[in-house]
Amino acid sequence: MEEMSQFERLLTSIWLRLEDVSAESVVPQIRWALEEIAAYFGVQRVQLTEFRERPDDHPFFIAWSRPGVIPSTPEMVATLFGTWYHRNIISGEIVRLSKVFDELPPECETERTYCRRMGIQSVLTVPIKFRGRVACSLSLNAVDAPIAWADRTVERVGAIGQVLANVIYRKQAEESLRQNLEEIQRLKARLEAETQYLRAEVQVPGGIEEVIGRSTAFKSCVSLAAQVAPTASTVLLQGETGTGKEVLANLIHQWSPRKGDPLVKVNCPAIPASLFESELFGHEKGAFTGADQTRVGRFEVADGGTLFLDEISELPLEIQAKLLRVIQDGQFQRVGSNQTRKADVRIVAATNRDLGRAVAEGRFRDDLYFRLAVFPITLPPLRDRREDIPLLAWAFIGRRQKALGRSVERIPQRTMEALMAYRWPGNVRELENVIERALILSPGNALVLDGAFGKPSSSPARESQRMDEVARDHIVAVLERCAWRVGGSGGAGEILGVHPNTLRSRMKKLGIGRPSRGT
Repeated sequence: MEEMSQFERLLTSIWLRLEDVSAESVVPQIRWALEEIAAYFGVQRVQLTEFRERPDDHPFFIAWSRPGVIPSTPEMVATLFGTWYHRNIISGEIVRLSKVFDELPPECETERTYCRRMGIQSVLTVPIKFRGRVACSLSLNAVDAPIAWADRTVERVGAIGQVLANVIYRKQAEESLRQNLEEIQRLKARLEAETQYLRAEVQVPGGIEEVIGRSTAFKSCVSLAAQVAPTASTVLLQGETGTGKEVLANLIHQWSPRKGDPLVKVNCPAIPASLFESELFGHEKGAFTGADQTRVGRFEVADGGTLFLDEISELPLEIQAKLLRVIQDGQFQRVGSNQTRKADVRIVAATNRDLGRAVAEGRFRDDLYFRLAVFPITLPPLRDRREDIPLLAWAFIGRRQKALGRSVERIPQRTMEALMAYRWPGNVRELENVIERALILSPGNALVLDGAFGKPSSSPARESQRMDEVARDHIVAVLERCAWRVGGSGGAGEILGVHPNTLRSRMKKLGIGRPSRGT
Protein backbone atom coordinates (compact mmCIF):
# COMPACT_ATOMS: atom_id res chain seq x y z
CA MET A 1 0.00 0.00 0.00
CA GLU A 2 2.79 2.38 0.88
CA GLU A 3 4.53 1.63 -2.40
CA MET A 4 1.31 2.23 -4.32
CA SER A 5 0.78 5.45 -2.43
CA GLN A 6 4.29 6.65 -3.35
CA PHE A 7 3.66 5.90 -7.03
CA GLU A 8 0.31 7.70 -6.97
CA ARG A 9 2.00 10.74 -5.42
CA LEU A 10 4.67 10.62 -8.16
CA LEU A 11 2.14 10.27 -10.96
CA THR A 12 -0.07 13.02 -9.51
CA SER A 13 2.82 15.45 -9.04
CA ILE A 14 4.00 14.87 -12.63
CA TRP A 15 0.50 15.28 -13.98
CA LEU A 16 -0.18 18.49 -12.01
CA ARG A 17 3.15 20.04 -12.92
CA LEU A 18 2.85 19.27 -16.63
CA GLU A 19 -0.89 19.81 -17.05
CA ASP A 20 -0.72 23.55 -17.80
CA VAL A 21 2.94 23.86 -18.77
CA SER A 22 3.60 26.27 -21.64
CA ALA A 23 5.24 25.16 -24.87
CA GLU A 24 8.34 27.21 -23.97
CA SER A 25 8.92 25.46 -20.60
CA VAL A 26 7.91 21.92 -21.50
CA VAL A 27 11.50 20.66 -21.95
CA PRO A 28 12.83 21.63 -18.48
CA GLN A 29 9.64 20.36 -16.85
CA ILE A 30 9.89 16.97 -18.58
CA ARG A 31 13.56 16.77 -17.59
CA TRP A 32 12.45 17.34 -13.99
CA ALA A 33 9.90 14.54 -14.40
CA LEU A 34 12.55 12.17 -15.75
CA GLU A 35 14.76 12.84 -12.71
CA GLU A 36 11.82 12.07 -10.41
CA ILE A 37 11.13 8.86 -12.35
CA ALA A 38 14.78 7.79 -12.02
CA ALA A 39 14.72 8.37 -8.28
CA TYR A 40 11.50 6.39 -7.80
CA PHE A 41 12.58 3.36 -9.84
CA GLY A 42 16.22 3.45 -8.69
CA VAL A 43 17.78 3.81 -12.16
CA GLN A 44 20.60 6.02 -13.37
CA ARG A 45 19.33 7.06 -16.80
CA VAL A 46 15.86 7.76 -18.24
CA GLN A 47 15.03 8.87 -21.78
CA LEU A 48 11.91 9.82 -23.68
CA THR A 49 12.09 9.21 -27.45
CA GLU A 50 9.46 10.22 -29.99
CA PHE A 51 8.79 8.40 -33.27
CA ARG A 52 7.46 10.65 -36.04
CA GLU A 53 5.18 9.44 -38.85
CA ARG A 54 7.37 11.15 -41.46
CA PRO A 55 11.08 10.26 -41.37
CA ASP A 56 12.12 13.80 -42.34
CA ASP A 57 10.38 15.33 -39.28
CA HIS A 58 12.63 16.23 -36.37
CA PRO A 59 11.67 13.96 -33.40
CA PHE A 60 11.36 15.04 -29.79
CA PHE A 61 14.08 13.55 -27.57
CA ILE A 62 14.95 14.31 -23.97
CA ALA A 63 17.00 12.38 -21.40
CA TRP A 64 18.23 12.60 -17.84
CA SER A 65 21.36 10.92 -16.52
CA ARG A 66 22.82 10.91 -13.06
CA PRO A 67 26.04 12.94 -12.80
CA GLY A 68 28.97 10.73 -13.71
CA VAL A 69 26.87 8.53 -15.98
CA ILE A 70 27.36 8.84 -19.74
CA PRO A 71 24.47 11.01 -21.00
CA SER A 72 22.25 9.74 -23.79
CA THR A 73 22.00 11.76 -27.02
CA PRO A 74 19.74 11.57 -30.11
CA GLU A 75 22.75 10.67 -32.27
CA MET A 76 23.67 7.72 -30.05
CA VAL A 77 20.07 6.46 -29.90
CA ALA A 78 19.86 6.77 -33.70
CA THR A 79 22.51 4.03 -34.02
CA LEU A 80 19.84 1.59 -32.80
CA PHE A 81 17.34 2.45 -35.52
CA GLY A 82 16.53 -0.57 -37.65
CA THR A 83 17.85 -3.06 -35.06
CA TRP A 84 15.97 -5.83 -33.24
CA TYR A 85 15.48 -3.46 -30.31
CA HIS A 86 14.06 -0.65 -32.47
CA ARG A 87 11.78 -2.98 -34.48
CA ASN A 88 10.24 -4.35 -31.29
CA ILE A 89 9.54 -0.90 -29.86
CA ILE A 90 7.88 0.59 -32.97
CA SER A 91 5.76 -2.54 -33.36
CA GLY A 92 4.41 -1.99 -29.82
CA GLU A 93 6.43 -4.68 -28.02
CA ILE A 94 7.95 -4.01 -24.58
CA VAL A 95 11.70 -4.62 -24.30
CA ARG A 96 12.42 -5.92 -20.76
CA LEU A 97 15.98 -7.12 -20.18
CA SER A 98 17.17 -7.63 -16.62
CA LYS A 99 20.61 -8.87 -17.72
CA VAL A 100 21.17 -7.42 -21.19
CA PHE A 101 24.25 -9.42 -22.18
CA ASP A 102 22.62 -12.71 -21.20
CA GLU A 103 19.15 -12.02 -22.56
CA LEU A 104 19.80 -10.21 -25.85
CA PRO A 105 19.34 -12.50 -28.89
CA PRO A 106 22.60 -13.67 -30.51
CA GLU A 107 22.16 -11.47 -33.61
CA CYS A 108 21.96 -8.24 -31.55
CA GLU A 109 25.61 -7.22 -31.86
CA THR A 110 24.72 -3.53 -32.36
CA GLU A 111 22.66 -3.51 -29.17
CA ARG A 112 25.48 -5.19 -27.23
CA THR A 113 27.97 -2.60 -28.45
CA TYR A 114 25.61 0.20 -27.46
CA CYS A 115 24.95 -1.21 -23.97
CA ARG A 116 28.65 -1.84 -23.40
CA ARG A 117 29.47 1.74 -24.39
CA MET A 118 26.69 3.21 -22.22
CA GLY A 119 27.36 0.90 -19.24
CA ILE A 120 23.82 -0.52 -19.32
CA GLN A 121 23.21 -3.66 -17.26
CA SER A 122 19.39 -3.67 -17.37
CA VAL A 123 16.96 -1.89 -19.68
CA LEU A 124 13.20 -1.45 -19.69
CA THR A 125 11.65 0.32 -22.66
CA VAL A 126 7.89 0.71 -22.85
CA PRO A 127 6.30 1.90 -26.14
CA ILE A 128 3.56 4.50 -25.67
CA LYS A 129 0.64 4.59 -28.07
CA PHE A 130 -1.11 7.82 -28.98
CA ARG A 131 -4.09 7.95 -31.35
CA GLY A 132 -3.65 4.32 -32.38
CA ARG A 133 0.07 4.27 -33.12
CA VAL A 134 3.35 4.01 -31.23
CA ALA A 135 4.20 7.67 -30.72
CA CYS A 136 7.09 7.46 -28.27
CA SER A 137 8.87 5.28 -25.74
CA LEU A 138 9.98 5.71 -22.14
CA SER A 139 13.21 3.88 -21.37
CA LEU A 140 14.87 3.14 -18.00
CA ASN A 141 18.55 2.15 -17.82
CA ALA A 142 20.20 0.52 -14.78
CA VAL A 143 23.94 1.18 -14.71
CA ASP A 144 25.00 0.46 -11.12
CA ALA A 145 23.50 -3.02 -10.82
CA PRO A 146 21.02 -5.26 -12.66
CA ILE A 147 17.32 -4.85 -11.92
CA ALA A 148 14.64 -7.52 -12.29
CA TRP A 149 11.71 -5.66 -13.82
CA ALA A 150 8.43 -6.60 -12.16
CA ASP A 151 5.12 -6.52 -14.03
CA ARG A 152 3.86 -3.65 -11.86
CA THR A 153 6.99 -1.68 -12.78
CA VAL A 154 6.17 -2.13 -16.47
CA GLU A 155 2.58 -0.98 -15.86
CA ARG A 156 3.69 2.09 -13.89
CA VAL A 157 6.27 3.11 -16.51
CA GLY A 158 3.53 2.83 -19.13
CA ALA A 159 1.17 5.03 -17.08
CA ILE A 160 3.82 7.73 -16.62
CA GLY A 161 4.75 7.48 -20.31
CA GLN A 162 1.15 8.16 -21.28
CA VAL A 163 1.16 11.40 -19.26
CA LEU A 164 4.41 12.50 -20.92
CA ALA A 165 3.08 11.62 -24.39
CA ASN A 166 0.03 13.79 -23.80
CA VAL A 167 2.31 16.68 -22.87
CA ILE A 168 4.44 16.22 -26.00
CA TYR A 169 1.48 16.22 -28.33
CA ARG A 170 -0.18 19.12 -26.59
CA LYS A 171 3.06 21.01 -27.13
CA GLN A 172 3.09 20.04 -30.80
CA ALA A 173 -0.56 21.08 -31.18
CA GLU A 174 0.20 24.45 -29.59
CA GLU A 175 3.24 24.91 -31.83
CA SER A 176 1.22 23.95 -34.91
CA LEU A 177 -1.55 26.35 -33.87
CA ARG A 178 0.98 29.13 -33.34
CA GLN A 179 2.50 28.55 -36.76
CA ASN A 180 -0.93 28.44 -38.35
CA LEU A 181 -1.92 31.69 -36.65
CA GLU A 182 1.31 33.32 -37.83
CA GLU A 183 0.63 32.11 -41.37
CA ILE A 184 -2.94 33.39 -41.17
CA GLN A 185 -1.69 36.78 -39.96
CA ARG A 186 0.89 36.86 -42.76
CA LEU A 187 -1.69 35.99 -45.38
CA LYS A 188 -4.16 38.48 -43.89
CA ALA A 189 -1.56 41.24 -44.00
CA ARG A 190 -0.72 40.35 -47.58
CA LEU A 191 -4.39 40.23 -48.56
CA GLU A 192 -5.04 43.62 -46.98
CA ALA A 193 -2.01 45.09 -48.72
CA GLU A 194 -2.99 43.46 -51.99
CA THR A 195 -6.52 44.83 -51.70
CA GLN A 196 -5.13 48.28 -51.02
CA TYR A 197 -2.92 48.12 -54.08
CA LEU A 198 -5.68 46.68 -56.23
CA ARG A 199 -7.79 49.70 -55.41
CA ALA A 200 -4.88 51.91 -56.36
CA GLU A 201 -4.01 50.25 -59.66
CA VAL A 202 -2.23 47.06 -58.66
CA GLN A 203 -3.44 45.19 -61.69
CA VAL A 204 -2.20 47.10 -64.69
CA PRO A 205 -5.21 47.22 -67.01
CA GLY A 206 -4.65 45.65 -70.40
CA GLY A 207 -5.20 48.31 -73.05
CA ILE A 208 -7.04 47.66 -76.30
CA GLU A 209 -3.80 48.25 -78.15
CA GLU A 210 -2.41 45.05 -76.70
CA VAL A 211 -4.16 43.09 -79.44
CA ILE A 212 -4.09 45.72 -82.20
CA GLY A 213 -1.20 46.25 -84.51
CA ARG A 214 -0.23 44.85 -87.88
CA SER A 215 3.09 46.63 -88.31
CA THR A 216 6.21 44.50 -88.40
CA ALA A 217 7.82 46.54 -85.61
CA PHE A 218 4.87 46.04 -83.25
CA LYS A 219 4.42 42.34 -84.03
CA SER A 220 8.12 41.77 -83.41
CA CYS A 221 7.79 43.19 -79.87
CA VAL A 222 4.73 41.07 -79.14
CA SER A 223 6.57 37.99 -80.41
CA LEU A 224 9.53 38.68 -78.10
CA ALA A 225 7.14 39.16 -75.17
CA ALA A 226 5.49 35.82 -75.94
CA GLN A 227 8.88 34.08 -76.00
CA VAL A 228 10.11 35.46 -72.66
CA ALA A 229 6.78 35.34 -70.78
CA PRO A 230 6.88 31.62 -69.77
CA THR A 231 10.36 32.05 -68.23
CA ALA A 232 11.39 33.71 -64.95
CA SER A 233 13.85 36.04 -66.69
CA THR A 234 13.96 39.74 -65.90
CA VAL A 235 12.70 41.91 -68.76
CA LEU A 236 13.68 45.50 -69.57
CA LEU A 237 11.16 47.41 -71.70
CA GLN A 238 12.60 50.43 -73.48
CA GLY A 239 10.94 53.09 -75.56
CA GLU A 240 9.54 56.59 -75.61
CA THR A 241 6.77 57.68 -73.30
CA GLY A 242 3.39 56.36 -74.37
CA THR A 243 4.63 53.53 -76.61
CA GLY A 244 2.83 50.84 -74.57
CA LYS A 245 5.49 49.54 -72.18
CA GLU A 246 2.92 49.12 -69.42
CA VAL A 247 0.63 47.20 -71.75
CA LEU A 248 3.45 44.89 -72.82
CA ALA A 249 4.33 44.27 -69.16
CA ASN A 250 0.72 43.26 -68.60
CA LEU A 251 0.87 40.85 -71.54
CA ILE A 252 4.10 39.26 -70.24
CA HIS A 253 2.44 38.68 -66.87
CA GLN A 254 -0.80 37.32 -68.37
CA TRP A 255 1.13 34.93 -70.62
CA SER A 256 3.33 33.68 -67.76
CA PRO A 257 2.76 30.89 -65.21
CA ARG A 258 2.41 33.70 -62.63
CA LYS A 259 -0.83 35.07 -64.07
CA GLY A 260 -2.83 33.81 -61.09
CA ASP A 261 -0.79 36.00 -58.72
CA PRO A 262 -0.62 39.79 -58.54
CA LEU A 263 0.93 42.11 -61.08
CA VAL A 264 2.07 45.01 -58.90
CA LYS A 265 3.02 48.33 -60.44
CA VAL A 266 5.54 50.75 -58.97
CA ASN A 267 5.58 54.17 -60.62
CA CYS A 268 9.11 55.17 -59.62
CA PRO A 269 8.89 58.94 -60.40
CA ALA A 270 5.77 59.27 -58.23
CA ILE A 271 7.47 58.01 -55.03
CA PRO A 272 9.51 60.44 -52.90
CA ALA A 273 13.11 59.31 -52.46
CA SER A 274 12.71 59.10 -48.67
CA LEU A 275 9.84 56.62 -48.99
CA PHE A 276 11.22 54.34 -51.69
CA GLU A 277 12.59 51.69 -49.31
CA SER A 278 9.36 51.54 -47.30
CA GLU A 279 7.26 51.41 -50.47
CA LEU A 280 9.22 48.51 -51.94
CA PHE A 281 10.08 46.50 -48.84
CA GLY A 282 7.54 47.63 -46.23
CA HIS A 283 8.15 48.87 -42.68
CA GLU A 284 7.49 47.94 -39.08
CA LYS A 285 5.37 49.99 -36.73
CA GLY A 286 7.48 52.79 -35.22
CA ALA A 287 10.27 52.42 -37.79
CA PHE A 288 10.16 56.17 -38.45
CA THR A 289 8.03 59.19 -37.68
CA GLY A 290 4.54 58.58 -39.00
CA ALA A 291 4.89 54.78 -39.16
CA ASP A 292 1.92 54.18 -36.85
CA GLN A 293 1.33 50.66 -38.17
CA THR A 294 3.19 47.85 -39.90
CA ARG A 295 2.98 48.02 -43.68
CA VAL A 296 3.64 45.29 -46.20
CA GLY A 297 5.86 46.39 -49.09
CA ARG A 298 5.16 45.80 -52.74
CA PHE A 299 7.65 42.95 -52.96
CA GLU A 300 5.63 40.98 -50.40
CA VAL A 301 2.39 41.82 -52.18
CA ALA A 302 3.87 40.62 -55.47
CA ASP A 303 5.19 37.35 -53.98
CA GLY A 304 4.61 34.65 -56.57
CA GLY A 305 3.69 37.24 -59.19
CA THR A 306 5.27 40.07 -61.18
CA LEU A 307 6.60 43.46 -60.08
CA PHE A 308 6.47 46.14 -62.78
CA LEU A 309 8.98 48.92 -62.08
CA ASP A 310 7.93 51.76 -64.36
CA GLU A 311 10.54 54.41 -65.20
CA ILE A 312 13.27 52.50 -63.37
CA SER A 313 15.78 55.21 -64.24
CA GLU A 314 14.24 57.40 -61.51
CA LEU A 315 15.20 54.89 -58.77
CA PRO A 316 17.59 56.48 -56.21
CA LEU A 317 21.11 55.04 -56.15
CA GLU A 318 20.88 53.88 -52.53
CA ILE A 319 17.75 51.86 -53.35
CA GLN A 320 19.33 50.40 -56.49
CA ALA A 321 21.79 48.40 -54.33
CA LYS A 322 18.97 46.90 -52.25
CA LEU A 323 16.92 46.14 -55.35
CA LEU A 324 19.92 44.30 -56.81
CA ARG A 325 20.10 42.09 -53.71
CA VAL A 326 16.43 41.17 -53.97
CA ILE A 327 16.80 40.32 -57.66
CA GLN A 328 19.84 38.16 -56.90
CA ASP A 329 18.63 36.14 -53.92
CA GLY A 330 15.01 37.17 -53.30
CA GLN A 331 15.81 38.44 -49.78
CA PHE A 332 15.01 41.78 -48.17
CA GLN A 333 14.22 43.40 -44.83
CA ARG A 334 11.41 45.73 -43.88
CA VAL A 335 12.44 49.18 -42.66
CA GLY A 336 12.91 48.93 -38.89
CA SER A 337 13.32 45.14 -38.87
CA ASN A 338 16.34 42.83 -38.86
CA GLN A 339 14.29 39.84 -39.98
CA THR A 340 15.21 38.65 -43.45
CA ARG A 341 12.19 37.89 -45.61
CA LYS A 342 11.93 36.16 -48.97
CA ALA A 343 9.78 36.88 -51.99
CA ASP A 344 9.56 35.04 -55.29
CA VAL A 345 9.02 37.94 -57.68
CA ARG A 346 9.53 38.29 -61.42
CA ILE A 347 10.85 41.76 -62.35
CA VAL A 348 9.71 43.65 -65.42
CA ALA A 349 11.27 47.11 -65.63
CA ALA A 350 10.56 49.94 -68.05
CA THR A 351 12.32 53.15 -68.99
CA ASN A 352 12.04 55.92 -71.56
CA ARG A 353 15.66 56.93 -71.00
CA ASP A 354 19.01 55.58 -72.17
CA LEU A 355 20.10 53.48 -69.19
CA GLY A 356 23.47 52.85 -70.80
CA ARG A 357 24.15 56.59 -70.75
CA ALA A 358 22.87 56.81 -67.17
CA VAL A 359 25.39 54.12 -66.19
CA ALA A 360 28.22 56.00 -67.93
CA GLU A 361 27.23 59.18 -66.11
CA GLY A 362 27.15 57.43 -62.73
CA ARG A 363 23.38 57.84 -62.25
CA PHE A 364 22.60 54.13 -62.51
CA ARG A 365 24.49 51.09 -61.20
CA ASP A 366 26.06 49.02 -63.92
CA ASP A 367 25.53 45.73 -62.03
CA LEU A 368 21.81 46.48 -61.67
CA TYR A 369 21.59 47.48 -65.33
CA PHE A 370 23.05 44.13 -66.44
CA ARG A 371 20.65 42.29 -64.10
CA LEU A 372 17.67 44.13 -65.56
CA ALA A 373 18.72 43.91 -69.19
CA VAL A 374 18.65 40.10 -69.37
CA PHE A 375 15.96 40.34 -72.04
CA PRO A 376 15.54 43.87 -73.44
CA ILE A 377 12.61 44.77 -75.67
CA THR A 378 12.52 48.15 -77.42
CA LEU A 379 9.06 49.37 -78.35
CA PRO A 380 8.82 51.46 -81.53
CA PRO A 381 7.36 54.98 -81.47
CA LEU A 382 4.00 55.44 -83.17
CA ARG A 383 5.60 57.39 -86.04
CA ASP A 384 7.46 54.18 -86.95
CA ARG A 385 4.26 52.11 -87.07
CA ARG A 386 1.89 54.47 -88.86
CA GLU A 387 -0.03 51.62 -90.46
CA ASP A 388 -1.39 50.89 -86.97
CA ILE A 389 -2.89 54.38 -86.51
CA PRO A 390 -6.26 53.66 -88.23
CA LEU A 391 -6.70 50.44 -86.27
CA LEU A 392 -5.87 52.15 -83.00
CA ALA A 393 -8.07 55.14 -83.75
CA TRP A 394 -11.12 52.96 -84.35
CA ALA A 395 -10.30 50.91 -81.27
CA PHE A 396 -10.21 54.03 -79.10
CA ILE A 397 -13.45 55.26 -80.62
CA GLY A 398 -15.11 51.95 -79.76
CA ARG A 399 -13.78 52.12 -76.24
CA ARG A 400 -14.81 55.68 -75.36
CA GLN A 401 -17.76 56.81 -77.48
CA LYS A 402 -20.51 55.12 -75.45
CA ALA A 403 -19.34 56.71 -72.20
CA LEU A 404 -19.18 60.10 -73.95
CA GLY A 405 -22.64 59.75 -75.53
CA ARG A 406 -21.31 59.71 -79.09
CA SER A 407 -21.91 57.46 -82.10
CA VAL A 408 -19.13 57.93 -84.63
CA GLU A 409 -19.47 55.81 -87.76
CA ARG A 410 -16.77 57.25 -90.00
CA ILE A 411 -13.45 59.05 -89.99
CA PRO A 412 -13.26 61.52 -92.90
CA GLN A 413 -10.29 61.10 -95.18
CA ARG A 414 -8.89 64.52 -94.28
CA THR A 415 -9.08 63.69 -90.59
CA MET A 416 -7.34 60.35 -91.11
CA GLU A 417 -4.64 62.02 -93.20
CA ALA A 418 -4.05 64.48 -90.39
CA LEU A 419 -3.76 61.66 -87.88
CA MET A 420 -1.35 59.80 -90.15
CA ALA A 421 0.79 62.91 -90.79
CA TYR A 422 1.25 63.98 -87.18
CA ARG A 423 4.51 62.85 -85.53
CA TRP A 424 2.87 61.85 -82.23
CA PRO A 425 5.53 62.76 -79.68
CA GLY A 426 3.27 61.26 -77.00
CA ASN A 427 2.82 58.10 -79.09
CA VAL A 428 -0.14 55.72 -78.53
CA ARG A 429 -1.15 57.39 -75.28
CA GLU A 430 -1.34 60.76 -76.98
CA LEU A 431 -3.36 59.28 -79.86
CA GLU A 432 -5.86 57.90 -77.34
CA ASN A 433 -6.19 61.31 -75.71
CA VAL A 434 -6.61 63.09 -79.07
CA ILE A 435 -9.32 60.62 -80.12
CA GLU A 436 -11.17 61.20 -76.86
CA ARG A 437 -10.95 64.94 -77.34
CA ALA A 438 -12.15 64.59 -80.93
CA LEU A 439 -15.13 62.53 -79.78
CA ILE A 440 -16.12 65.29 -77.40
CA LEU A 441 -15.91 67.78 -80.29
CA SER A 442 -17.84 65.55 -82.72
CA PRO A 443 -21.64 65.85 -82.29
CA GLY A 444 -22.45 63.89 -85.48
CA ASN A 445 -21.50 60.50 -86.83
CA ALA A 446 -18.16 61.67 -88.28
CA LEU A 447 -15.00 62.18 -86.25
CA VAL A 448 -14.08 65.86 -86.30
CA LEU A 449 -10.80 67.40 -85.17
CA ASP A 450 -10.46 71.06 -84.26
CA GLY A 451 -8.78 71.97 -87.57
CA ALA A 452 -5.25 71.66 -86.23
CA PHE A 453 -4.85 68.27 -87.88
CA GLY A 454 -5.43 69.49 -91.40
CA LYS A 455 -3.38 68.53 -94.40
CA PRO A 456 0.29 68.83 -93.47
CA SER A 457 2.29 71.58 -95.09
CA SER A 458 5.19 70.75 -97.36
CA SER A 459 7.23 73.44 -95.58
CA PRO A 460 9.18 72.07 -92.59
CA ALA A 461 9.06 75.47 -90.88
CA ARG A 462 5.29 75.75 -91.31
CA GLU A 463 4.87 72.10 -90.25
CA SER A 464 6.89 72.76 -87.10
CA GLN A 465 4.81 75.84 -86.36
CA ARG A 466 1.59 73.92 -86.97
CA MET A 467 2.73 71.06 -84.71
CA ASP A 468 3.52 73.56 -81.95
CA GLU A 469 0.02 74.95 -82.30
CA VAL A 470 -1.46 71.46 -82.23
CA ALA A 471 0.56 70.56 -79.15
CA ARG A 472 -0.34 73.84 -77.44
CA ASP A 473 -4.05 73.43 -78.09
CA HIS A 474 -4.00 69.82 -76.97
CA ILE A 475 -2.11 70.59 -73.74
CA VAL A 476 -4.45 73.49 -72.94
CA ALA A 477 -7.47 71.27 -73.52
CA VAL A 478 -6.12 68.61 -71.18
CA LEU A 479 -5.21 71.21 -68.54
CA GLU A 480 -8.72 72.61 -68.67
CA ARG A 481 -10.15 69.13 -68.12
CA CYS A 482 -7.87 68.72 -65.10
CA ALA A 483 -8.67 72.18 -63.66
CA TRP A 484 -5.07 73.14 -64.53
CA ARG A 485 -3.60 70.53 -62.22
CA VAL A 486 -0.25 69.43 -63.68
CA GLY A 487 0.95 66.66 -61.33
CA GLY A 488 -0.58 63.95 -59.18
CA SER A 489 -3.19 61.32 -59.88
CA GLY A 490 -5.53 62.46 -62.65
CA GLY A 491 -3.30 65.43 -63.45
CA ALA A 492 -2.43 66.59 -66.93
CA GLY A 493 1.00 64.96 -66.75
CA GLU A 494 -0.54 61.57 -66.08
CA ILE A 495 -3.11 61.97 -68.87
CA LEU A 496 -0.49 63.09 -71.37
CA GLY A 497 1.94 60.42 -70.23
CA VAL A 498 4.79 62.77 -69.35
CA HIS A 499 6.53 63.65 -66.11
CA PRO A 500 5.02 66.78 -64.49
CA ASN A 501 8.36 68.59 -64.69
CA THR A 502 8.62 67.76 -68.39
CA LEU A 503 5.11 69.10 -68.93
CA ARG A 504 5.89 72.32 -67.06
CA SER A 505 8.97 72.83 -69.24
CA ARG A 506 6.92 72.26 -72.39
CA MET A 507 4.23 74.67 -71.15
CA LYS A 508 6.86 77.32 -70.61
CA LYS A 509 8.29 76.76 -74.09
CA LEU A 510 4.83 77.04 -75.68
CA GLY A 511 3.86 80.07 -73.59
CA ILE A 512 1.03 78.27 -71.78
CA GLY A 513 -0.08 79.84 -68.52
CA ARG A 514 -3.11 79.42 -66.33
CA PRO A 515 -5.69 82.17 -67.01
CA SER A 516 -6.25 84.57 -64.16
CA ARG A 517 -9.47 84.11 -62.19
CA GLY A 518 -10.73 87.50 -63.29
CA THR A 519 -10.77 86.66 -66.98
